[in-house]
Amino acid sequence: QVQLVESGGGLVQPGGSLRLSCAASGSIFNINVMNWYRQVPGRARELVAHITSGGYTNYADSVKGRFTVSRDNAKNMVYLQMNSLKREDTAVYYCKAPVQYYSGSSYYTSDFWGQGTQVTVSS
Repeated sequence: QVQLVESGGGLVQPGGSLRLSCAASGSIFNINVMNWYRQVPGRARELVAHITSGGYTNYADSVKGRFTVSRDNAKNMVYLQMNSLKREDTAVYYCKAPVQYYSGSSYYTSDFWGQGTQVTVSS
């Protein structure tokens, strides 16, 4: 059906940068909004940023001015450029999207999540 796969996480020093990618694949008809979430153990998953197919973006206050979300509609990919990283940005980052997909002659819409990628900000 549909898969979302994140990549680009890793260990970075405070003040450093990372770029996350999320690739959506499968029988995709349309993806309007693509989202980035993050989660720290013991805490609820937090919406970090989202972007619509038209390029409208929105960010959590904690990352405004430091993170930039972008997407390539033709490739069904979304990116998260993270600059000026702080220790409190350490989390597992997830890509999520409500995807319109087709199966046989029918169309469906479901939320899909990626498996997550670990971002650790530490000296």
